Amino acid sequence: MKTVLVTGCSSGFGLATATHFHDWGWRVIATMRTPRPELLPASDRLRVLDLDVTDLQSVAELVSAAGPIDVLVNNAGIGVMGALEGLPMETARLVFETNVLGTMALTQAFLPQFRERRSGVIVNIGSIIATKAFPLVSVYAASKAAIESFSASLALELREFDIRVSLIQPGRSAETRFGENARRLVTDGIPEAYAAFAQKVFAGMASSSAFTHPSDVAAAVWKAVHEPNSPLRIPAGADAIALTD
Repeated sequence: MKTVLVTGCSSGFGLATATHFHDWGWRVIATMRTPRPELLPASDRLRVLDLDVTDLQSVAELVSAAGPIDVLVNNAGIGVMGALEGLPMETARLVFETNVLGTMALTQAFLPQFRERRSGVIVNIGSIIATKAFPLVSVYAASKAAIESFSASLALELREFDIRVSLIQPGRSAETRFGENARRLVTDGIPEAYAAFAQKVFAGMASSSAFTHPSDVAAAVWKAVHEPNSPLRIPAGADAIALTD
């Protein structure tokens, strides 16, 4: 029985992915900053462990507690929307520490066991906005663009050791905490000078019927793991797929 470790499982993409793999018979390690085991099925094939990807000690403790794994899904991240002019730099730093350095730290920590076994799959959750520009998400998009380049380079670096790397590109989701943050920032995080523009942007987003469900991302991760010849970049969700056509 194979083991998948999924980060950021308290909601959205991570929760859906952990549940999907468990439903299909995998052993699952689901991580959260504040563990909530009740969110996932009670099962001897599922463990919920705490993890703060910005804390190297927390990362080291997770690796020790997890033991051998076959697949690492780097999903933990922070979504933020708003005009750059009104965004505190401490927020920008936290976004990069979580989305970029957190992904790098966790990947680095599990690489030795993958390399020694000459097997393993690393799946990073990026975003379609890393390659398709949208307003009011400049910091978040920049962090996901970093994951885009990181994944592409890492895939070449690890091919020598038979370790595969995949990048999932979700679109916009109204069913995750990113969507909740977006709605809050419309009123709380937009400087007055940008208010009218922001209203137009979010009105346009609200009028779109195409978006990404957490189940779309879970299915894309499953594909990345089970199809060795799948492309590096896998769009997830109707809106993301439309933007890649």
